[in-house]
Amino acid sequence: MNGFKLKADRFDLTIGFGFEEQALLEGFCLIAGVDEVGRGCLAGPVVAAACILDRSKSVPAGLTDSKKLSEKRRTEIAAELRESAISYAIGVVEAEEIDRINILEATKKAMSIAVNSLSPAPDHLIIDALHLREINIPQKAIIKGDSISYSIAAASVIAKVYRDELMCSLDREFPGYGFARHKGYGTSIHFDAIRRLGPTPLHRKTFRGAQPAIYTDIPKLNK
Repeated sequence: MNGFKLKADRFDLTIGFGFEEQALLEGFCLIAGVDEVGRGCLAGPVVAAACILDRSKSVPAGLTDSKKLSEKRRTEIAAELRESAISYAIGVVEAEEIDRINILEATKKAMSIAVNSLSPAPDHLIIDALHLREINIPQKAIIKGDSISYSIAAASVIAKVYRDELMCSLDREFPGYGFARHKGYGTSIHFDAIRRLGPTPLHRKTFRGAQPAIYTDIPKLNK
């Protein structure tokens, strides 16, 4: 079997190298963690990262799911990971393509781009929640994997920091929307900006709330 899905509640929820060690026992050598960020945003790309950690080096202190870290610590950990990892890569799929192929397929495409960009190439993947059928590499989809696998957590941090920095740069290109603050997520400030200024090319037109006409149907989001 090329891949299957495992639930975190079947394992110790403490983050570690359990899934990586299992893969090593099965004869694999280069194990990449894969995760995405920005799947639920109204604007900006979906970004994925793939990361092969060097097991001979210590993981950064506090490494875990990027959502559980402060912005400062995420940035510090991402810098450490980029320096110490055997390999890491980023995959990006923009809003226009998200609208064309849907967010699930766009997420898988971003993950596939990241995996295919790794050098050296991995021989096994552990992925947060998804299975990449288009990638012919043995893999496991781990529910809540970014909280229990160091490799997936590393990918989540690298992807998050990359996307946050990108959204900050886009804030300068599209002032008035607050991208540097909310990073494209559906906050009251963001909805108000869409209502006042209209959507940008960064907005995912098929997402509820990304256009003023749709915004008026969800007044609770402005409270």
